[in-house]
Amino acid sequence: MPSLTDPLLVITDLDGSLLDHHTYSWQPAAPWLAKLKANDIPIVICSSKTTAEIVTLQTQLGLVGAPFIAENGAALQLDARWPNAQVSAGGFTGKDYTALRAVMTRLREAQGYKFFGFGDVTANEVTEWTGLSVKEAQLAKTRQASEAFIWRDTDDRLAAFAAELAAEDLAITEGGRFYHVMSRGSGKGAAVRWLLEQYRQHDGRHWQTLGLGDGPNDQSMLDAVNYAVIIRGYSKTPVVLSSAHPSLYRTQAYGPEGWVEGLNHFITEA
Repeated sequence: MPSLTDPLLVITDLDGSLLDHHTYSWQPAAPWLAKLKANDIPIVICSSKTTAEIVTLQTQLGLVGAPFIAENGAALQLDARWPNAQVSAGGFTGKDYTALRAVMTRLREAQGYKFFGFGDVTANEVTEWTGLSVKEAQLAKTRQASEAFIWRDTDDRLAAFAAELAAEDLAITEGGRFYHVMSRGSGKGAAVRWLLEQYRQHDGRHWQTLGLGDGPNDQSMLDAVNYAVIIRGYSKTPVVLSSAHPSLYRTQAYGPEGWVEGLNHFITEA
């Protein structure tokens, strides 16, 4: 089990994990956030949210300058104190937002697929889908290298859409509320492994990783960490890791209460 004195990265999903699925509150996690920060343990947000959303949340959480992974791994930011901390979206993962939107639109027009992406609607409509404020919804629409969308067609048609996207080097992943399209080969797991390698090159230490997530799009991230916490969630699709993870814990509680439960299970405070 890791302790608060070990070189440890805590890598966390947001919606349904650190943030409540319904209210977006993180207050139950506040004591643990303070404890991790007091022990200089990096808290790495790894989310489907955009860079603009995460930077705003980092300010609220007291995590300004911390590394993060945005848009399910399509955009990254290293520790702001490091030289060359900014990592460009697209340059890391492949197609940028404009390019992948063009592919999605072309396939929809050709095949009549029924879906609505964030790029198809106004901030007010995103607010209706999510419960975010209009200002927050505008940040969610400020995308770099992935598209979130609602599917209004059959499961068979979704599989056909995914196959056509794969031929364009794009892939679909399922989140807690939306499906997401991004470059094939990218994702939270690939981003976590890349980030961990940057940490090891930066200071030569053997960093351990603890990941927390609740949705299918967190599976690759949880497979990539030493200690995995699957937070009880609301997705109809269960979170199933690709192998028998040696250190896996499933919480009874949802959201930030489950986040606290997972840290209490794994981290030794003494």
